[in-house]
Amino acid sequence: MSRPFAMALSAAFHPLLVPSYLFYIVCYQLPGVILWPLMPDRWLVLGIVFAFTFLLPSLGTGVLYWLGQIETITLAERQQRPLPFLLAAISFGVATLLLYRQGAAVDPLLGQMMMGMTVAVFLTFLISLRWKISAHAVGVGGAVGFLSVLQMSALSGESGVWWLVAIILLAGAVMSARLALNAHTPGQVWAGLTLGVSVVLGFGLGLAIG
Repeated sequence: MSRPFAMALSAAFHPLLVPSYLFYIVCYQLPGVILWPLMPDRWLVLGIVFAFTFLLPSLGTGVLYWLGQIETITLAERQQRPLPFLLAAISFGVATLLLYRQGAAVDPLLGQMMMGMTVAVFLTFLISLRWKISAHAVGVGGAVGFLSVLQMSALSGESGVWWLVAIILLAGAVMSARLALNAHTPGQVWAGLTLGVSVVLGFGLGLAIG
């Protein structure tokens, strides 16, 4: 994989953008998975997700860089990652609360999605205190796990199969991109994928059992 393509792939599927992509798929591309809000009002959900999982964490990282708390906004070194990851986990948590506070106006599945993502980000923060795990792999792994849960529960139908296949292929491409850029070791990438998949699968199965 060429370096420019790997950089473009890493930017397009930055872990802070993956939640917005996943919510778009669930809200607009998988008919029948959620009932509320109705189609014309689902942009409000996407707005909350985009603001609290991308805009605010990105702004927080920029402020930390401006204050001199981190050396680069790319967070290439493990030592630079914990504080931005913690801020991201807090912002994801606020998004979860906002979705749950909507009550019957928002399908519970959307709040559960956001809660699972928050747990994954918080675990990534904890791990980053000692080890550089791949946040990109955690993000795409979470997407693979969630679409797998929908498929196993027969909620997503035939269209969900194709989205699941697409995200699995995308996960492989993103992981390859991170390796091509020498941003992570194979172990860090596979650990990230395993964390993302296992957290979401475990969370989904736990809710189903409960």
